[in-house]
Order: sequence, then structure tokens, then C-alpha cells
Amino acid sequence: MAHHDGLTNLPNRELYQERLKQALESGEGGNKRVAVLCVDLDLFKNVNDSHGHPVGDRLLKLVAERLRGQVRGNNLAARLGGDEFAVILPSDVSPNEASDFAARLIKVLSATYDIDGNELVIGASIGIALSPGDGESSEELMRNADLALYRAKEDGRGVHRFFEREMDRQAQKRRDMELDLRRALANGEFELHYQPLVHVASDSISGFESLLRWRHPDKGMISPADFIPVAEDIGLIVAIGEWVLREACAEAMKWPADIKVAVNLSPVQFRSRNLVQVVISALAQSGLSPGRLELEITESVFLAETETNLAILHQLRELGVSISMDDFGTGYSSLSYLRSFPFDKIKIDRSFVKDLAKRSDSVAIVRAISGLGRSLNITTTAEGVETMDQLDWLRAEGCNEVQGFLFSAARPASEIEQLLCRFGARATKAA
Repeated sequence: MAHHDGLTNLPNRELYQERLKQALESGEGGNKRVAVLCVDLDLFKNVNDSHGHPVGDRLLKLVAERLRGQVRGNNLAARLGGDEFAVILPSDVSPNEASDFAARLIKVLSATYDIDGNELVIGASIGIALSPGDGESSEELMRNADLALYRAKEDGRGVHRFFEREMDRQAQKRRDMELDLRRALANGEFELHYQPLVHVASDSISGFESLLRWRHPDKGMISPADFIPVAEDIGLIVAIGEWVLREACAEAMKWPADIKVAVNLSPVQFRSRNLVQVVISALAQSGLSPGRLELEITESVFLAETETNLAILHQLRELGVSISMDDFGTGYSSLSYLRSFPFDKIKIDRSFVKDLAKRSDSVAIVRAISGLGRSLNITTTAEGVETMDQLDWLRAEGCNEVQGFLFSAARPASEIEQLLCRFGARATKAA
């Protein structure tokens, strides 16, 4: 019992590590290869969420049966915990043999499961490490197989990947960034830059979108595309997002009273469950009118816990805050989201704006979104405007608002007064 998993009766992590050490020791003399496969089930969480944990447990038992059917002789399959499994192939396997085994295992585990007449579909991703090249100790082999598994999941799941040294370098780089990010918030290394939103009809600034920047003391400016996904993964985006809201609201208080500030929200901030309180607190501390704060979300907010997230959006709306749908038109169900929540603004993704002068389908999409906005009384903002040609097209198609390098890149707060003067707005502090 101490060496086997109580649910599936497969060997547990302890027995697995013991057998892996033995396999490595017996293979040392003849320099024989031992393969370690880390197996992770794809979409298993969906089954648990949709059908409940008892069905999830029965599914894990069926997975274990299929694993036993594939693992013969000296080979060993184990359950490490949750929906994580592992396999040892100790008998001097070649990379090709390990690859064939992994491909076969993915196919077997991905076949439909029948539980009480319900057809359940999951998949599997596998990471592979081979001794001695990928590690000589059990700890190193397992760590590297895990890195390979991470790559398999990144590459779209349902595939297997071998460990490569580059993965180790990337993992180290990632660990360094995680440490740096945690220090960055404490050390005040983040700053906000602001990109103007320009009203098409009046050619004046209607607001600024606040954009997060990280000025690393040694590496200089780090791209948000590099650090924001990491901050989201480790949950730090909740604390960073709170800082952004407070900073943006405080800064907007220095602007004319008709100028709004837009702040991007991460789906992770919705999961923290105190988002509404954070917004209330940022408005109260700064004294900013709720009508001057615009919160931008992407459709990924709707992909999980939709009902809860919709309730949060409605609470934010009740505060008097505006809600924008960012990157509109790039997702799967943008139109259905417009039915589920009364957005104040939809932002046309830059990918459609870029080809306006060259592609008729881009023009048709922009025309459709603008028409949709007019019909639903929703403001339309076009992102990524870089040329006068694009601006002329957008004006002709009835877009309300534009932003992009044609007007200005995102600039530090110290340059906002200058931008307001350039566009003829009153660059005086709001009363």
C-alpha cells in the first residue's frame, strides 16, 4: 500500500523513483539508455468540471488500465498524482523506439471512454528524457522529461517531445525572469506609458490607454509580450494589476475632466475574486470619477467561469465604469459576447486595420464592425493606425475613435501635457 496509488493501484511516485534509480544503476556498466516518459492528460479538468470528481476518478482508473495494457516486461507505469503519470522504459531503448511507444500511448489514451453511457474524450501529452545524455540521476531525468512535457503542451497538446538542452536554458531564463519580476514590483521598476485615443470627428484626444512597461535595472526595457504571460502564470499579475489601476487613476486626476483613462485587465485578475473591490479602492483613493475609467478585457475572460465573470462585469458596470472588448474580431465567439454583456466599446484589432488599403475583406470586416457598433450604440475604436490612408478608410467606414503610431506611440506620463497641447486640448489640471 505504501508503494501503490490508492485509486488506480499503479505504482506511486515513491516506487517509481526507486525503480528508476535501480534501472539507472543496472544500466551504468554497459552505458545502456533508460527512457523516462512524463504523461499528462489533456482536457481532464474539463471532465472534472463538467461531470464531477467521482466521474473523474473513474476515468483515471480507465486510463490506468490502458497504461497497464501498454507497459510490459521490465517497463513500469506509475501515477505521480492528479492526472500525471510516468513510464520507465529501462531496457536500452533507442530514441526511435521511445518515440514509437509515446505515439502509440497517446493514441491509446486518446480513444473515447464510455462511463455510464457518456462518451468522454481526453488526450495525452508526453515529454521524454533519455539517460545518460539527458541526465544521469533520476532527479535530473525526471526534471528534463517534465521540461519536454511542458514543450509538448505548448506545441498544441496531443504530441510527444524529447528533451533538448535549449529547453533547460529556456527554463533557467524563465526562472530568472520569475525572480526578477517578484523583485521588480517591490523595487518600483514598473511604469505606465500612455497612448492617446483620438476622436475621429473632432480630431481631439478623448482618452489615454495605460500600458505597462518594465525598466529592468540591468537589462533595460523588457517587452510586455515577454513578461506579462509569466506574471499571469505565477499569479503576480493580480498585484501588478492592482498597482496599474491605482497609478492610472491617480495620473488621470491630473488631466482635463473630459479625458478618460483605459486600463487592461487580465483574466487572472477575475479569478482573484476581489477585482471589484480593487477598482472601488483605486477610484476612492484617487478621487477619479468612475465615468472616466475604462476597463479593457479580451474574450478569454469568457472562456472559463463565464457566469461568475459576467457577474463581476455587471458589478463593475454598476459602479459607472465603462467596459471595452479588446482585439474584437480575432476570437471565436465575439458576436455572442456582445449579446451576453452590454459593452460600451469594441476595439477593432490592428490586424484588420493594417491591410485596409490592400485587402477588400479587411474593409468589409471593419465596415461590418462599425455598422454593428452603430446598431448597438457601442463606440468603435480602431487600433494600430499608422498611415493617413488607414485613417481615411476608418473615417469613411464610420469608426468613432482611433489609436496608433500615426498619432503617437505610448509615452511616459511626463509627456501627456505636451500631447494634449498638440491636439488642442486644455492641458490644465481638472478642477
